Amino acid sequence: MSSPVLSLRGVERTYVTEAGKLTVLRGADLDVYPGEVVGLIGPSGSGKSSLLHAAGLLERPDAGIVAVDGKDCSKLSERQRTKVRLSTVGFVYQFHHLLPEFTAAENVVLPQMIAGRRRPDARERAVSLLGQLGLSARVDHQPGQMSGGEQQRVAIARALANSPKLLLADEPTGNLDPATSAATFQALYDLARGQGVAALIATHNMELARYMDRVFALRDGHLEPQTF
Repeated sequence: MSSPVLSLRGVERTYVTEAGKLTVLRGADLDVYPGEVVGLIGPSGSGKSSLLHAAGLLERPDAGIVAVDGKDCSKLSERQRTKVRLSTVGFVYQFHHLLPEFTAAENVVLPQMIAGRRRPDARERAVSLLGQLGLSARVDHQPGQMSGGEQQRVAIARALANSPKLLLADEPTGNLDPATSAATFQALYDLARGQGVAALIATHNMELARYMDRVFALRDGHLEPQTF
């Protein structure tokens, strides 16, 4: 078996609130492998976003190990963590956060140019990804000219633009109607599997969770495997 792209061991996270300390992760363990789509479920406030932020090196856990692409990132400097994040991790959020004045292609080109890719090559990659997501007719449209589902597909293309090994998605279909949600999830699933990306997707949608390769529920700070 191949090595995991994401490996969490004993990850802990506690926040200090006005009401006192709130512990959301109590020794979370998880491996996600190339080409695997793993679901993360749990009620609001259970710690799903905290786990994704730790996995994506956006936050440091209070304890535990976060390894990305075989590298223990727990003791890396912020600059080193940023470098790993930019080169290895793609993010999709509940809100697409597209730049409204840019076209779909330009939104996907931008992160590639930040990473150092030439504009013509970045444009070619953007058009290819958007085409795979069924958006060939929307390449030169601005977000305001697209539906919510189309905008979220552009966000998926943007997240995959720099060929990350790990894709993290936080309620990526949470703002969409059921039919659009299913179609958008299927597009994300097919593209992630097709490119061999390890994907960890937090969702409230149990119907979508059933189609993932594995699903874990976050309960009392621990990850528990689920069967359907």
